[in-house]
Amino acid sequence: MASKKDPRLARAGVSGFNKPKRTPSHKTKSHEVVAKSGDKVKTIRFGQQGVKTAGKPKEGESARQKARRKSFKARHGKNIAKGNMSAAYWANKVKW
Repeated sequence: MASKKDPRLARAGVSGFNKPKRTPSHKTKSHEVVAKSGDKVKTIRFGQQGVKTAGKPKEGESARQKARRKSFKARHGKNIAKGNMSAAYWANKVKW
């Protein structure tokens, strides 16, 4: 019950910890999440506003989109590996 009282959840407008939400009205970031790892809690905004990504790899995906996906994962691999307290982890999970 203590997690319901955390003011960061209400401020971010998310339903719980580690549940990303789209933020269409934010100037630069497309998503927001209140990440929790152990007793650490952190609000993370991630993703570039207005950029279309395909989500999960799809059958028949264009070569260009495959290259974009591969480049993103190569460029941010170390940050993705840091876990759920990094913006790259959430961008990889939600957008790529």
